[in-house]
Amino acid sequence: MPLDTNRFKAIIDYYDKTRFDYNVAWDSSEFPAVHFGFYDENADKHSDALQNTNQVLANLARVKAGDYVLDAGCGRGGSCFWLAQNRRAKTIGITPVQSQIDECRQNAIDRKLEAQCQFELADYCHTPFKDEQFDVIWACESLCHADQKRDFYQEAFRLLRPGGRLVMAEYMRRHRPLSDDDERLLMSWLNGWAIKDIDSRSEHLQHAQAVGFTAVDIQDVTSAVRTSLRNLHRNSTNWLWFSHLLRLLRLRTTTQHINQRASIHQYEALERGSWTYNTLTAQKP
Repeated sequence: MPLDTNRFKAIIDYYDKTRFDYNVAWDSSEFPAVHFGFYDENADKHSDALQNTNQVLANLARVKAGDYVLDAGCGRGGSCFWLAQNRRAKTIGITPVQSQIDECRQNAIDRKLEAQCQFELADYCHTPFKDEQFDVIWACESLCHADQKRDFYQEAFRLLRPGGRLVMAEYMRRHRPLSDDDERLLMSWLNGWAIKDIDSRSEHLQHAQAVGFTAVDIQDVTSAVRTSLRNLHRNSTNWLWFSHLLRLLRLRTTTQHINQRASIHQYEALERGSWTYNTLTAQKP
């Protein structure tokens, strides 16, 4: 069944209109990322930290040669290419954003990775794939866009083979609800990134266990990505005046400007203790 793109209009518009911000201002490296970076003793620079995110998640999911990985919310395809070249995995990346699919497919051709990396327009809560088709479901900062997070867990469980692994990196709220001021700040960030809401750690745990996942492990890794979060805040703050000017000159869209303000608010909300950055791993029995 063709994807009903009308259901994803806000997300599609957001990523289409902020393409410059992600492709040029954030990352134009070999494995293009739309996610934050993990800093450690092996990665102390922006581009290295972004690729380190792939290594951290791949290690958590124990991705090995020959594994079939579904990247649920693949963005620009960087994780798929990284997994193919560094772990010799076969990957399928899905996103509801056609411009991202077009970019990913062209990059796969340019890299001669068409056999290892395929890309499809799809909803990760209702995919067209067969039961028990994948060894690993990978979701890096993408589940946040789902209206009902449990729907994603249900679909991931269906798609995984027995013994298959789920690995995620995700924003999680500390409580529900927060104080009125903290809720307003959190929503200012989330809505500016076309995210309706994020769930708490306990809600994610309940979703995963309710659909049948075992060995569910959620780790707060905010300290590893704090530098990346802070750098986005600093750069967005320093260049906000320029964004105002470009918008007045009609050289920058309102969506881009709101995205930049939201990038400031994400760190302010973090500093107020409203959310944390987490990894989640789980297994299908």
